Amino acid sequence: MSEIDAVSSHAIPQLAIFTDFDGTLVELAERPDDIEVPQSLAAELERAARELDSAFAVITGREIADIDRFLAPLHLPVAGAHGTQRRRADGFVETIDPAVMQGAEAIAHSIEHVVHAHPGLIMEAKEGAVALHFRQAPELEETARSAMEEALNNVADFTLVPGKMVFEARPSGVNKGDALRAFMREEPFLGRTPIFIGDDTTDEDAFIAAQELGGVGIKLGEGDTAARMRIANVASVHALIKGLGDIAARDRELAQTH
Repeated sequence: MSEIDAVSSHAIPQLAIFTDFDGTLVELAERPDDIEVPQSLAAELERAARELDSAFAVITGREIADIDRFLAPLHLPVAGAHGTQRRRADGFVETIDPAVMQGAEAIAHSIEHVVHAHPGLIMEAKEGAVALHFRQAPELEETARSAMEEALNNVADFTLVPGKMVFEARPSGVNKGDALRAFMREEPFLGRTPIFIGDDTTDEDAFIAAQELGGVGIKLGEGDTAARMRIANVASVHALIKGLGDIAARDRELAQTH
């Protein structure tokens, strides 16, 4: 009997995988709608989720509808708009606070004139959050920051969070870490060891949450981070997810033979 055969399947932690989308599952693009999604990605994620007993979720700044569109026909558990939106593994979609939706609409309306005046800026208005991208015009960073800060001065209970060439306005007290914790309180994530993979400052709360729950945060790329592990690039993320699915499949086969 080999060493791996001698290890009880109960000694190997059952994993719950959480991942960001832009910059993690797909390469970043100058415009949010310009990302290139590999044709094989949905099938790869579906296979990994199946091997992990559906304990696989996307936690993203995008809206849930965006993730469904890019990964069609796959429908995963998703926390969108940094956790403002959340679809559980059972398919139930939590209701967004109407006050949050109204606040996001007010912020978007407030910065419209700045976006019109600077074509290099791209506003991404969501249900419950607003993003102002300046990737096409890095010289407009301070213009974007000032516009968002001014908008938030007139709206209560929203926080400004900088990301990669973007400023995000999200409800105060809402973040990717809280979304991860909410998933971990539910089946099929309950009792598993969480792994969160992300690339941006907006992912830091989720790195921390995963590690406080006994799991691991994995940061793609350079930069200061709370994550205990790093990964090189998007291709490596795909390989890691496939590998974790392989391990889960192997462990299931071992359990069935004992």
